[in-house]
Amino acid sequence: MTELLTSAQMRAVEAAAIATGRVTGPSLMERAGAGVVDAVLAKWPDLAGGPQRAVVLCGPGNNGGDGYVVARLLAARGWAVQVVAPTPPATPDARAMAARWTGPLPGPDAPDRTSLADRPLVVDALFGTGLSRPVAPGVWGLLALAQGCGCRLVAVDILSGICADSGRVLATGGYIDRAADLTVTFQHMKLGHVLADGAGLSGAIAVVPLGLDREIETLLRADDGQAVADLATPATALLGKEAGHKYRHGHALVLAGGVGHGGAARLAARGALRIGAGLVTLACPPAALLENAGRLDAVILRKLPDAAALTALLADARITALCLGPGLGLDRARRMVPAALAAGRPCVLDADALSAFAEDPAALLARLHDGCVLTPHGGEFARLFPDLAGRLDAPASHGPAFSKLDAARAAAARAGCTVLLKGADTVIATPDGRAAVSAACRDRAAPWLATAGAGDVLAGFLCGLLARGLPPFLAAETAAWLHVECARTFGPGLIAEDLPEHLPAVFRALAL
Repeated sequence: MTELLTSAQMRAVEAAAIATGRVTGPSLMERAGAGVVDAVLAKWPDLAGGPQRAVVLCGPGNNGGDGYVVARLLAARGWAVQVVAPTPPATPDARAMAARWTGPLPGPDAPDRTSLADRPLVVDALFGTGLSRPVAPGVWGLLALAQGCGCRLVAVDILSGICADSGRVLATGGYIDRAADLTVTFQHMKLGHVLADGAGLSGAIAVVPLGLDREIETLLRADDGQAVADLATPATALLGKEAGHKYRHGHALVLAGGVGHGGAARLAARGALRIGAGLVTLACPPAALLENAGRLDAVILRKLPDAAALTALLADARITALCLGPGLGLDRARRMVPAALAAGRPCVLDADALSAFAEDPAALLARLHDGCVLTPHGGEFARLFPDLAGRLDAPASHGPAFSKLDAARAAAARAGCTVLLKGADTVIATPDGRAAVSAACRDRAAPWLATAGAGDVLAGFLCGLLARGLPPFLAAETAAWLHVECARTFGPGLIAEDLPEHLPAVFRALAL
């Protein structure tokens, strides 16, 4: 399990450690600065071969204090180091670190393009996780210049201008043309490293331990209502199969739309079958039966003309989970969703099952139960939760900025069920605040998932896992992780049909 901390949580951990007397603020800065230098040399071994040149940008807070340590340690290696401080150090610990810097006194003058022509290492220790207001052009111009000159750019904790809690850009104007080459953070990754723009702008990430494991454990045990989000991982212990008949592994029911609209539901059904549901039934209008029969073999087909027929079908207690939405059609969804929810079975609501209630979200939310999982993309989320989507779309004016995690948690609390808010930074949240982020970035980037039908397969994966008995949160977290892993296993050229077919390879790699 990999925890993703907020700025406040990390500050609380550091304060708790300092309060015990085990560490001091300056000693933590020394560890952090040494960790940055070690991470730089591990990333670029060629820099260890002889004296180099570096420009260290130091802000007024403790992030700047880390920067002064980095400057001192690089200078001790024989590097030519220029410290640039737009404003003087403002915290006691930062002032203490600045006092230990024995090189030229830092000043506000930025290096110019000529002085950066030989592409020195540039260390961004301006704001880090302490950013609370937009970065002004006079500050971000330093970073823009470094980027424009092609310098190797190292961010201490997080690239300045990125909100560490939301990943959103806090800047007046714009300066980010490319990601940091390396972000060095401490003890744990922060939410801003995997959410929104921060996921793509953080570059490679090195996590430096500061010896605060005891305080982290205390934080994780604390029940203060501020749940710590995790980086999504698969529930591998629950994915294997034991001997037994097919019904032991669940029966998933996927509802389909009318003639010519069955492809999405077929993708979902195939996903549910591949992920291990013992049986999968696709239920469609009578007129669409022959079309679906020509495309499916192992999936059972049933005629389902209306909501009354669905109610009758759900009298079979062996049906353990439902999937409604992919290709269902808005009118059919309005009729079928209430009947499906009345049965109280685990249920995935996706696509049309969400959009059908755009005019009256309360009509859907009032019927949901804790076995449901909503799987909206951004547009569908806005139709059900327009106020939350509006806050996400509004410019970030201060930090911590309203995040995708905040939105998903608020939506889950309002709906009373699990919400999986899709994207490259998919967020899964429960009504009690438990949350995970399935981050398709850096070494898990999967841009090939931007293809028609990929979301339908995800809905099928999730339905199949619910049918097998996984609780909604674990099923959603596992489905999202497997979805990305299938795309990564296949690679370029992926289409939605490929995703279920690569589950066996992913399962073998997990030693299931």
